[in-house]
Amino acid sequence: MPDTLEIKTVDLKGSYRDSVATISKDGKRNFINPKKPSGKLYNKRTLFSIFYLIVFFTLPFIKVNDEPLLMINILERKFILFGMIFWPQDFFIFGIGMLTFVVFVILFTVVFGRIFCGWACPQTIFMEMVFRKVEYWIDGDSAKQKQLRTSPWNGEKIRKRTIKFIVFFFISFIIANFFLAYIISMDQLIGYIKNPSANVGTLISLLIFTTVFFFVYWWFREQACIVVCPYGRLQGVLLDKNSIVVAYDYQRGEPRGKFLKSETKKVEKDDDHADCKCTDCKGNGACKDIGAAFAALTKVGDCIDCSACVRVCPTGIDIRNGTQLECVNCTACIDACDAIMTSLKKPTGLIRYASENSIKNGVKLKLTWRIKAYSAVLSLLLSLLVFLLVSRTDLDARLMRTAGMTYTSLPDGRISNLYSLKLANKTHKDIPIALKLENIPGEITYVGSSNTTVKKEDYNNLQFFIKLNRSDVKYWKTDISIGLYENGKKLKTVTAKFIGPEIYN
Repeated sequence: MPDTLEIKTVDLKGSYRDSVATISKDGKRNFINPKKPSGKLYNKRTLFSIFYLIVFFTLPFIKVNDEPLLMINILERKFILFGMIFWPQDFFIFGIGMLTFVVFVILFTVVFGRIFCGWACPQTIFMEMVFRKVEYWIDGDSAKQKQLRTSPWNGEKIRKRTIKFIVFFFISFIIANFFLAYIISMDQLIGYIKNPSANVGTLISLLIFTTVFFFVYWWFREQACIVVCPYGRLQGVLLDKNSIVVAYDYQRGEPRGKFLKSETKKVEKDDDHADCKCTDCKGNGACKDIGAAFAALTKVGDCIDCSACVRVCPTGIDIRNGTQLECVNCTACIDACDAIMTSLKKPTGLIRYASENSIKNGVKLKLTWRIKAYSAVLSLLLSLLVFLLVSRTDLDARLMRTAGMTYTSLPDGRISNLYSLKLANKTHKDIPIALKLENIPGEITYVGSSNTTVKKEDYNNLQFFIKLNRSDVKYWKTDISIGLYENGKKLKTVTAKFIGPEIYN
């Protein structure tokens, strides 16, 4: 056979990592400068990120009944989700909702791995699709970034670092503003911006948020996923051999081998071509596919050990070592590997979304007992959450008899008890309330102001006496029911105990 193919086999012994990519050998921070990715999946991620960012920067401006569509006001303990107001009294519903979300994330991870991290996590979206793109624009691709990092402080480096610092800080400031808008509403934020001198505390908080975001995206970067976020560490208990993750097909790729092309791209007929699967060859030696010829002659896998998948990884790992804590399923390695396979006229998908069982045994995804169990729990939680939301009333009421008092005997022979009714209006309108005894005749007399209107998104505390005839109070404690009406329409019923002298027969 002519000397048209130079073969270099790869010794895989010791190829698995024994260190963390983000830490250098001397224990210092090793900054990752990934090569700019490209490909079908990266384009899809870019389109999804554009939609994601449009939603993120648009939601604070959308209102329902003059209120934000979404607001998480922790300071005032007021939460608005898609126009529905939740107060501290509804915290159990919020808790059930969060628990449902956690179970959904667990179920989603069990089946599809960490696809959320790579496609929808705010940290990944802003880091890879905003700040990283700005970095490519200012500093250049991976090689130029590394060269700039190690170069002395000359005019070019100072200029680029200054521009990058200003742009990063400005973007962080914009993100911090919108982050604050989700807490206090956009209207209130705009009011603070118009009069910053009167809201120094808010300005300081805004600068703190900005500094945190700037620190994360300027220096901390992928460490937020590796060190801070617990989601990656949950993989060990959530993933199994049927979970779909970004995986390397070692059955097809191993053993790895490197080769160099000579000027001639045609491998002449050789007895070893009998096993060649190349469409151009078919065992007759007319092999135009250098990759297929290489595989046929050397009995190696499709992986040529080019490390393209490693160079584009934003966390610096080698996906060929298997699923790892640092992997956020960003699919950059898939695009990089597919590009190499295409150039070698090999089938794409050497790195792809797959499960361990599908790679090793060719088994398709099936419903395991874990998936069924999580699905059952998720269904129950969703049913409970829907029931709580449907049965949730616009007016929350809590009736209590005034502590430390028993009953009062009135001159006309009746008996009175003092009560306190705490009302919370969860709607965007005022609610006028009328009280009416439901199960027993009597009189309700208000203490102080008789204004029973509960303002929108506000609280009201009504104090009143309930006066009953002595003949209707036959026990130490008598059950009473009070109906709450709005313009003749009954909203709900509250109950309490009425204390009176016990009558002995």
